Amino acid sequence: MTLSFNSEMVFIGGKWRLGETGQLIDLINPSTGKVLKKIARGTPKDIDEAVKAAQSALDSEWGSMSALERGRVLMEMSRITLNHVDELADLETNDVGKPFSQARADAVAMARYFEFYAGACDKVHGETIPFQNGFTVFTMREPHGVTGHIVPWNYPMQIIGRSVGGALAMGNAAVLKPAEEACLTALAIGEIAQKAGLPDGALNIVPGIGNEAGAALSAHTGVHHVSFTGSTAVGKLIQKSAGDHVVPVTLELGGKSPQIIFDDADLEDALPFLVNAGIQNAGQTCSASSRILVQRGVYQDVLDGMAERYRALKVGQAKDDFNLGPLISMRQKQIVDDYLEVAKSDGLEMIAQGFFADNLPQGGAYVLPTLFGNVPADHRLAQEEIFGPVQVVIPFEDEQEALQIANGTNFGLVAGVWTKDGSRQMRMAKNLDVGQVFINNYGAGGGVELPFGGVKGSGHGREKGFEALYSFSTTKTVAIKHG
Repeated sequence: MTLSFNSEMVFIGGKWRLGETGQLIDLINPSTGKVLKKIARGTPKDIDEAVKAAQSALDSEWGSMSALERGRVLMEMSRITLNHVDELADLETNDVGKPFSQARADAVAMARYFEFYAGACDKVHGETIPFQNGFTVFTMREPHGVTGHIVPWNYPMQIIGRSVGGALAMGNAAVLKPAEEACLTALAIGEIAQKAGLPDGALNIVPGIGNEAGAALSAHTGVHHVSFTGSTAVGKLIQKSAGDHVVPVTLELGGKSPQIIFDDADLEDALPFLVNAGIQNAGQTCSASSRILVQRGVYQDVLDGMAERYRALKVGQAKDDFNLGPLISMRQKQIVDDYLEVAKSDGLEMIAQGFFADNLPQGGAYVLPTLFGNVPADHRLAQEEIFGPVQVVIPFEDEQEALQIANGTNFGLVAGVWTKDGSRQMRMAKNLDVGQVFINNYGAGGGVELPFGGVKGSGHGREKGFEALYSFSTTKTVAIKHG
C-alpha cells in the first residue's frame, strides 16, 4: 500500500487538517524549477495547537506508556519505513534534488534510527550514588516533556530519524517544523507514525516558513526542549528565543570541516573519501569536507588524484541518479555562484570541475563541482561555509601548522586525519577542536550509534547514539532517608 498523505495538510493530534489560514506554499522541484506540490503555511496558532496536542498526549496514553511499549512502536515505525523505502526516496529526489540512490540511503538510515532508538528505549538507566549512612540516593532519567524539532532541507529523513526518534524514545511528545523547501518525507513520517500505532499527539507536524512557524515553536512557553539543525545565524536566534523561557537547546549548525593528509597516508584509500565527502548531496552537508589540508610531500599527488575524480563527476537531474543533482533552490545556486565569482576575481587556482549532463532543464539549480588549489587558509573560500560542491586544497608543512589551519575557523564539527603514525593519530585526535574525529576514514558510514555535534560556531549538544537520549531527558535525583 502506498503512502496517501495530503501535502497541503498539517498533522496535529493525530488528525490531518488544513492550516489555520488555509494558505499554501509552492514546493519547487529543484531539478526543473517547476512547482512540485503545495504545502501548508503553518501559523503560530497552528504551532500552539500542536504544542497543546503534544502535552495532551503526555497527559494521557503516550505519557503512560512503558519504555518497552514505546520501543515496540518505534520498531514498527522502522519496519513500515523499510517497506516504503523506494517511495520515500522518490519523494526526496523530487523534493530536495538528491540523486535517487542517495535519497534511498537516507530512507534506510531513517529506518535504522527508529530501530536503534526502539532498542534503546528500555536501556537508559539511572544510577545509585554512595552517600551518608542512613540514605539511599538514586537518579532517574525523565523526558523533558514537549520537544520542538526544526529540521533543515538537506537531510530531512536522517535528521528527523535522529532527533524525533531520540525524543520519542525517551517519552517526549514532539512538534516537528520541517523546512519549507523540503516537507514531503516529513509529512510521510506522520502517516508512518499513524500506521505504527503512535498515540495521537505524540508526533505533530506543522510545515511553514521559518520566521513564522519556526520562530513560534522555539519561543513557545509550552515547549521544554528545542532541537535545531541549520545555519549558525539562525541557531543563535533560536537559542535566544528559547532562552527567554530557560529551555535547553541542541544546536547542530554549520561546518568547515577539514581532512588532513600527511605524507605517510595511504592515498589510494584516502582519495575517494576526500572527494565524496565534499560533493555528496551537492556539497549541501553540514559535515562536508570542504577543506583538504595536504602535507607538501604529497601535495601534488593528492591534487592530481582529486582532479582526476572531479573531471569524472556528472551533474544532472536527481531522477537520473548521477554523482550530483541540483542545489535545493535558485537562491542557493546564486550563493554558490557568488563564491565562485569571488574565487575568480581573487585569482584562486581552479584545478578541475565536473560536467553537466545533456539537456538539463533551464529552471534547474545546477552548479558544477569545483576544486581549487593552493588556497590561502584565511581566504573566504577556506573560512566560510559555502554549502555547495566547492572544495579547497591547502598545503601545510608539519603537524603544528596542520593543527593551526584546521582549528583556524569559527567552526568545529568534524575532521578527518590520514596517517599511519599511531602517535600522530592520537595527538591530532586530542588537539583538533571538533566534535568528531575520523582517523583513516571520514564519516564511518553514517554511524547511527556515534554521538554527533560540534563546538564553537558548529553548535552544542549531541545527536545520535545514547548521547542523544541524555540530551532528550533530564536527571532527577531522589534521596531517601531511612535511618
